[in-house]
Amino acid sequence: MLIRLASSSVTRAKLLQDAGIEFIQESLEFDEDSIVAKDAKNFVYLATLGKYETNFKHFGIDEYPLLVADTVVSSGGNILRKARCESEARNILLTQSGSVTSIITCLIYHSKNVKIIDISSTDYLFDTFDEDDLENYLASGDWRGKAGACMVEGFCKNYIKEVKGFESTAMGLTIEVFKPYLF
Repeated sequence: MLIRLASSSVTRAKLLQDAGIEFIQESLEFDEDSIVAKDAKNFVYLATLGKYETNFKHFGIDEYPLLVADTVVSSGGNILRKARCESEARNILLTQSGSVTSIITCLIYHSKNVKIIDISSTDYLFDTFDEDDLENYLASGDWRGKAGACMVEGFCKNYIKEVKGFESTAMGLTIEVFKPYLF
């Protein structure tokens, strides 16, 4: 079964590929800056719902089932969005260094037979980030476009002391929850 991934995320596309799920990737953008939310779960739900409504109105589900997702990072009670510059990325990452960071992903999957909404969270306890390693990561630019500037499959991986939840959630699409609804 072919689905429409309404996300430009390379990581989400890789998760679907690795899970053997056939998809096309095309989406319309949604302005997340319009969202007002005090907690991370509410924010990620509203962002995903906005993306879903925008893409559903344009694409519908007649041709392909629709999959949308959004991810947000929370640490120290703060919602950590995508950094706009290197200085902001540094501050966001320093908030996570040596502390518990929650990565929360919401997905909406809508086919002719089923519509599911899931909000999953994975909690990471990070060791303190090495200053030189952090600066190299920032210089690489790999943090760009990442919620909380965090890459648990990349830079942050070496600093994980403890994890509770699915890595796929932290990577932007909880495959373990979503995949059973396809077959």
